[in-house]
Amino acid sequence: MKKRIGSYPCVRTEGGGRGVVSQAGGVLLVETIRKTGLDQAISAALTPWRKPRAVHDPGKILLDVALAVALGGDCLADVGMLRAEPAVFGPVASDPTVSRLIDTPAAGGKRALTAIRAARAHVREHVWQVAGPAAPDAAGQVVVDLDGVLVIAHSDKQDAKPTWKKTFGHHPLMGFVDHGHGGSGEPVAGLLRPGNAGSNTAADHITAAKLALAQLPKKYRRGRQTLIRTDSGGGTHEFLDWLSARGRWLSYSVGMTITDAIHQAVLKVPASAWTPAVEPGGDIRDGAWITELDGDCLKGWPKGMRLIVRKERPHPGAQLRITDADGMRLTAFATNTAGTPIAELELRHRQRARADDRIRAARATGLRNLPLHDAAQNQIWLEIVQIALDLLAWMPMLALTGEVRRWEPRRLRLRLFSAAAQLVTTGRRRILRLAAHWPWTGVITQALQRLAALPNPG
Repeated sequence: MKKRIGSYPCVRTEGGGRGVVSQAGGVLLVETIRKTGLDQAISAALTPWRKPRAVHDPGKILLDVALAVALGGDCLADVGMLRAEPAVFGPVASDPTVSRLIDTPAAGGKRALTAIRAARAHVREHVWQVAGPAAPDAAGQVVVDLDGVLVIAHSDKQDAKPTWKKTFGHHPLMGFVDHGHGGSGEPVAGLLRPGNAGSNTAADHITAAKLALAQLPKKYRRGRQTLIRTDSGGGTHEFLDWLSARGRWLSYSVGMTITDAIHQAVLKVPASAWTPAVEPGGDIRDGAWITELDGDCLKGWPKGMRLIVRKERPHPGAQLRITDADGMRLTAFATNTAGTPIAELELRHRQRARADDRIRAARATGLRNLPLHDAAQNQIWLEIVQIALDLLAWMPMLALTGEVRRWEPRRLRLRLFSAAAQLVTTGRRRILRLAAHWPWTGVITQALQRLAALPNPG
């Protein structure tokens, strides 16, 4: 007779347990804040907005909200999750105090935003130096992806407007530094815009690019070693002129709309002029070819611009557009990188799709909705979201290796941050004892050891 395998065990539950800490894996983010000096930088930045008799430091309050967002929260009240674990996260302000803090820098306007952004930029430079070969600039170039994201509003909020997708909400323009295939990415720009903001508004792309460059170390704020990538929304005369202006000399790889002139030029390209596209490993990409256009298509555009077109068999079920030709899907992009084969340039531009992964991570980290009413308050919330995403990018970059470093926020929360532990106090020390049977306890402890080995911030 075979024993029957049961379903789920019947477990009795009762309250009153002591010495148990939930979300104990969040200590990884706490140690990241401490080792990067983010707590000191944000605290110093918000000193002008601290009242004389205030009990809680405004910088600590802002970081508490960012920690709650990084752990999965999506509103200010979710700091209560941290308040329940003072042994790990320290004293946490009450909900009314948190709300007042958001109102204070929101009323400060650009001055408060500038202070917070300057603190983030200062810490970012330090983190990249400490990260060494794991930093995004280890190869001598920084890649910044700009892309818009639609945020749905379910109530009437300031600047919430109908969007081009027939929804209602906001249309922020985000910027992310690409960490390459071995990592994720970190936010460097967050421009809050009304829902009816255009996808190809040159002034907004210029503003977002300025915000992104201000977040980079000073040596990357101009010069060819910084590459700006966008989709066709950035393919405007004004934006490309700004990128290639004398004294700025930035590299760019910008998607272009297939105009009638480009379409007619593609029809005249002989079959021998098409080059097979390649995959990241160097293999030929099946059903995709590229070519470079010149002549009249480049008139009026910045000097040194190269226009590259790709034709590819559409995916099964995809509908062809009026700009496609001979049953092939046509896409184009412009770049000012010289001396590089077009197959390599096309692969580099195609990797801009990683920005979609960054946006997906941002949606899962507080950008699913903008929880406040006023636009100034939601801009502060957008800065908090960026701080949370910074932590979720810096912690893996400094403490994780291999495939684990590529985990997105949802997986980090499920496997690392949600781990429970027993809190033991001995010899005036507090020790978190993680469950030995948890499959990822070793990943957490090794990551904490790597963080502990980093130098303390000056």
